Amino acid sequence: MYKFSILISMLILFSMCKQTSKTTTQQLSKPLVVQESDTEWKMLFDGKTTNGWRNYGKKTISGWKVVDGALHNSGDGSDHGGDIITISEYEDFELYLEWKIAKESNSGIFYHVNENGGKAIYDSGPEYQLLDDKGWPSKLKDSQYSGANYDMNPPQNAKVKPLDEFNEARIIVKDSHVEHWLNGIKVVDYELWSDDWKKNVEGGKWKEHTNYGIYKRGHIGLQDHGGLTAYRNIKIKDLTDYGKPIFNGKTLDGWKINGTEKWYVENGELICESGPDKKYGYLTTDKTYKDFILRLKFKQEADGNSGVFFRSSIDGTKIAGWQVEVAPKNHDTGGIYESYGRGWLHKIPAEKENILKENEWNDMIIKVQGDRVMVWLNGVLMTDLKDNKIGKANGVIALQIHDGGGIKVRWKDISVKEL
Repeated sequence: MYKFSILISMLILFSMCKQTSKTTTQQLSKPLVVQESDTEWKMLFDGKTTNGWRNYGKKTISGWKVVDGALHNSGDGSDHGGDIITISEYEDFELYLEWKIAKESNSGIFYHVNENGGKAIYDSGPEYQLLDDKGWPSKLKDSQYSGANYDMNPPQNAKVKPLDEFNEARIIVKDSHVEHWLNGIKVVDYELWSDDWKKNVEGGKWKEHTNYGIYKRGHIGLQDHGGLTAYRNIKIKDLTDYGKPIFNGKTLDGWKINGTEKWYVENGELICESGPDKKYGYLTTDKTYKDFILRLKFKQEADGNSGVFFRSSIDGTKIAGWQVEVAPKNHDTGGIYESYGRGWLHKIPAEKENILKENEWNDMIIKVQGDRVMVWLNGVLMTDLKDNKIGKANGVIALQIHDGGGIKVRWKDISVKEL
């Protein structure tokens, strides 16, 4: 009886193992998109059409096709279709896709691509390199193998599958931190805009590309370098942290009016407008902020001479601290001015004056951490400043209306993420 019980138990266990093995095999054979239940993922390729993509610098897409559920470039070096980008733009994200490449072929995955950044996709966007590592006919630098941050950071411990198999790629961008993953292994790890980043830019092929890597957000891009590359299961998760609103769209709760100029709420927007006295006016936060990322949108309805102060103190309408300039075109919007101090610490170059959108909503991001201030206007890096005096300060955030009269500026979507 004892031996019979053992036999029955073994048969049951064998049956369970067989079912488990079958289930596991079935699960592993499914595309990743089917396995994922996380609703935060957004598919960038539906496996059937090229919807959601267009050629760089164009409104439509050509030269790319869908074959057996994968997105293919032309693969013809003499007449290829050209690089493509997503219609949507992304800031912080996790991108996943699967890729395989033909013999002696070369391609790449780009991010933060901006079409105002140059004639080609690589003029602005950093690249996750894709390559036939073993079959490439010419000598390569370490930073040119698959998984590299191309010509910047070489991959570490990368393992690429044979040419007839799909590889898994992940790109994670969070604040300024970037990771490249290849087939489950993290192969590259770097900080955008760090001293090492700047050193690599200056020491490599990107030195003359003045818009390379300066954008806070942009398109995802796939390169058509001439050789055949196939992509599938392309999806993205938005990781952007917008912080906490400090303007509720209804009242001025959490803020204090300084001076006699007008500050009021209208249709969910914060308005500053010159009053009869035509003097300086400030709207200051009740709370002080040291290290933070501030996001806001502004539209200059009339004149537009204003500003955003940080780590500042105020007495009446006399403010001491630092201002991110908001002004009419050709007056350094995005630059840094020290009030009642050293004056201009950073003016923007003339070629960036066209970043400001007149009579339209503009996005501004201000990152203040330690002694460093970074300012992006409409996704473009306008200021990257380190200053010892700023590093020692603390204080309020303030919106300004300049003296002189005739000024009206609208603000909305004001939020802060403390660091």
